[in-house]
Amino acid sequence: MAQQPIYLLVRADDIGFSYAANLACIDVFNRGICRSVERMAACPWFPGAVRLLHANPAFDVGVHLTMTSEWDNFKWRPLSGAQSIVNADGYFHHQYRKRDGYPDEIVFEGTVWTPDDVEKEFRAQIELIRKHIPWVSHLTTHMGFLRDDPKFKAVVDRLTAEYDLGVDLTASGFERFRGFGENSQARSAAEKVQLLRQNLETLAPCRWIFVDHPAYDHPESRAIHHPGYEHVAMDRQGVVDAWTDRQVLGIIAARGIQLVSYANVRHGKLTH
Repeated sequence: MAQQPIYLLVRADDIGFSYAANLACIDVFNRGICRSVERMAACPWFPGAVRLLHANPAFDVGVHLTMTSEWDNFKWRPLSGAQSIVNADGYFHHQYRKRDGYPDEIVFEGTVWTPDDVEKEFRAQIELIRKHIPWVSHLTTHMGFLRDDPKFKAVVDRLTAEYDLGVDLTASGFERFRGFGENSQARSAAEKVQLLRQNLETLAPCRWIFVDHPAYDHPESRAIHHPGYEHVAMDRQGVVDAWTDRQVLGIIAARGIQLVSYANVRHGKLTH
């Protein structure tokens, strides 16, 4: 009996959020194992990411709906001007829900937001991304969303269906692959590389999804942080190092692991 295949969908989140992330997201595609990248519309490096993606049209792109701005020194605002979804300074809120380390913060869930404003903003983000990156294949959400709020979920579900951007990985049999193990943000770049090598060597036949956030260690990324996640640059450089590691690429080739994208799933280009 032929051995069942191993499919691995490696997804890079947050292209457009910074210059260091833009360059890294492209490099992990061209030199590494990433096949899908999630596009943020409301962030400052959107135009730069557009140019990079047009130079790499084989890179599968997803709309990454964004309604939080979590970093302490670095913020973004809605495209639509919607007022019920922002804080007193006009930025998106830190989070959807309360988190440790921010006892006095006002979060999205604690405000009087309206579904109309949520839809207005998300629609603007989808339209802007599709205008510049017409080959987008799917939709995901940045920092999650209020999945258990029926009003919020209804907006996301409706827009996903309207723009035909739904790709249900769970229904397609994909399971989460934690290539760097638990508590990955605390691991050095060298540890990430070694753990990914080890975990790929033992990866069982299945369909796997591996999500992380590549970015280069750079003065820009060193200034981006929030309480509980202070070493952003080190953490995200480790993702780049592991996803472009020659031994990692060799293990994938030797084991016949098939690197796939959301677009492959969408168009039924998986066998077995």
